Amino acid sequence: MHDADQQLDPQVSVGERWFADAVPFEQDLTRYWGDWGVDSEYGRLQAVLMRRPGAELEGLTDPARIRFRGLPDPSRAREQHDRLAETYRAFGVKVHYVEEMSPDRPNAMFCRDLCAMTPEGAILARPALAIRRGEERFVAQTLGRLGVPIIRTVNGRGTFEGADLMWVDRKLAFLGVGNRSNPEGCRQVERELRAMGCEEVMTLQIAYGQVHLDGAMNIVDGRTAVCFPWQTPFVAVEALRARGFRIIEVSDVREHRSTMPVNFVALAPGVVVMAAGSPATAQVYRQAGIEVIELELDDLLKGWGSVHCLTAFLKRESVS
Repeated sequence: MHDADQQLDPQVSVGERWFADAVPFEQDLTRYWGDWGVDSEYGRLQAVLMRRPGAELEGLTDPARIRFRGLPDPSRAREQHDRLAETYRAFGVKVHYVEEMSPDRPNAMFCRDLCAMTPEGAILARPALAIRRGEERFVAQTLGRLGVPIIRTVNGRGTFEGADLMWVDRKLAFLGVGNRSNPEGCRQVERELRAMGCEEVMTLQIAYGQVHLDGAMNIVDGRTAVCFPWQTPFVAVEALRARGFRIIEVSDVREHRSTMPVNFVALAPGVVVMAAGSPATAQVYRQAGIEVIELELDDLLKGWGSVHCLTAFLKRESVS
């Protein structure tokens, strides 16, 4: 036996004396990463991620090739985007930007599609359309810089876009499956949600002709939801009604198609910001007791997206 072996202290030499810290990840979040997390569509909004339209909106000639319905004026689009960001800041919301972007990705301003926020961090999306692939890389860089944990990157054969995740509360989430988010992508997202304690994840079929879940329905507060009745799955309405929600139907088809009044952002329970141009729907909201802020966003709407599409939530006050 070597002399060194005879001198070892058995209290420090036998076995692993450093044991794992078994606290859940959520408890580590604010300590090591930052104050991030979302568990609803309506808890008071505190931080968002946006992409101010940059060089990618210059020199466009064919709206159909980039899935736009018209060619936006870049300067006017930026002014409108700035007005939305200013509205957030006036409400006390911290606005973070994706500063870099590939110059051939004009849809990148629709940040909601590129990541989905959870109570424990972001799920990085994998866009379904080739024209949008790669946008998520720049979102990942930004999340890393900010200190937002990326808990999953959708991979393999999965596709998933953030506008297809809708939190009702910490225990119930809706996932939209369709052209943009396929079953495999939804399966990957569901696994993460359940791992952090979401008890019920409902996968909803997106209607043909509808892009994302947030184009058909939205949630105003803990008792009020909005839907376009012809494209909202009955099981979603049934689940909400079972939890005591009232359902407000947006039935003006012209407004639904032109200015997307369901695609709003709740700044806090009962307070929403939406694109101007849907007076009938805005009146329905106000009659229901909802405070409505309307912004002129017509140049941004040419990309077939509105306020909710333009805004990736990073932090909401928890409703749990």
